[in-house]
Amino acid sequence: MRFAVSPMWEVAPSFRLLRSATAHPVHRPWTDQVRPRMMAAGLDRGWLSELIPPTGYVPDFLNPAPAGPAPTPAAERDAILLSPADRVRQDLDHLARHQGNLGPRLRALHNHPQDLLAKVTEEIETYWELALAPYWARIQAVLDTDILYRARLAAEHGTGHLLNDLHPSLNWADNTLRIARRKQPMTRTTAGTGLLLIPSAFTGPGLRTRTTLPDPPQLAYPARGVGSLWTARPATRVDTLSAVLGRSRTLLLTELEIPASTTQLAHRTGLSPAGVSQYLTALRKAGLVSAHRAGRSVLYARTTAAETLLQAAST
Repeated sequence: MRFAVSPMWEVAPSFRLLRSATAHPVHRPWTDQVRPRMMAAGLDRGWLSELIPPTGYVPDFLNPAPAGPAPTPAAERDAILLSPADRVRQDLDHLARHQGNLGPRLRALHNHPQDLLAKVTEEIETYWELALAPYWARIQAVLDTDILYRARLAAEHGTGHLLNDLHPSLNWADNTLRIARRKQPMTRTTAGTGLLLIPSAFTGPGLRTRTTLPDPPQLAYPARGVGSLWTARPATRVDTLSAVLGRSRTLLLTELEIPASTTQLAHRTGLSPAGVSQYLTALRKAGLVSAHRAGRSVLYARTTAAETLLQAAST
């Protein structure tokens, strides 16, 4: 049994959330920011809109088994590109049984998977850069914290206690892991060996599973701490950090509580666009800021290193 943080396991549930008309009690700050960008990019009418229905089954080839504890988005997209044609067709047939039929685009993918998977992964990359990459440092921190908690639980109380604490629908007893209300049984004849546990920020409140031989069964569960994911962080002591970074760079980092473009940052801080661009370049070279393409704009976001720095300065 092992844990992994998987970018692709966040794509489908987050995409569903953006297409839902219901305001989510936890993720609304994120959806309010991202939904307009998703609509402007036309992602609500693309490949993902057909591959990820509002409810029910999502094709398994979109969630390749993570090869390590924290695969990059690019590595997981490469794994999707290498999906066997038979696997893609089988998953699309399964999707058709759930949805009733496939549209022209997915029928074309069914007929020519090796030719069209590149278009699917290109759209996934666009969605990632627009919707998840600017927020990934914050999301990954929650997922990593969850794994540390689970690992300590297993070390102190054993694997059985860990599994029984993971989710209300899971039960470990008599050397068997049972999942309540799962429509299809998950046995050693239908799944590979081992168990891959994947904490997720957007999966919830239920579980998501994937059983595809010869991969180990994957189980995505709601991570601890998601409820505070978008809560505003404690105010940074600007004077303390300014002595190290300078006032303008510190101001930009604090403003990047929400990812923003150069123009937006200039408007919010009163700095000139040229000055903002210069400071962002310096912060990016220092590993404190990352840049992500969103249509015609570039969104800047704080990195994990920046989040750690700001947290230290606020204590």
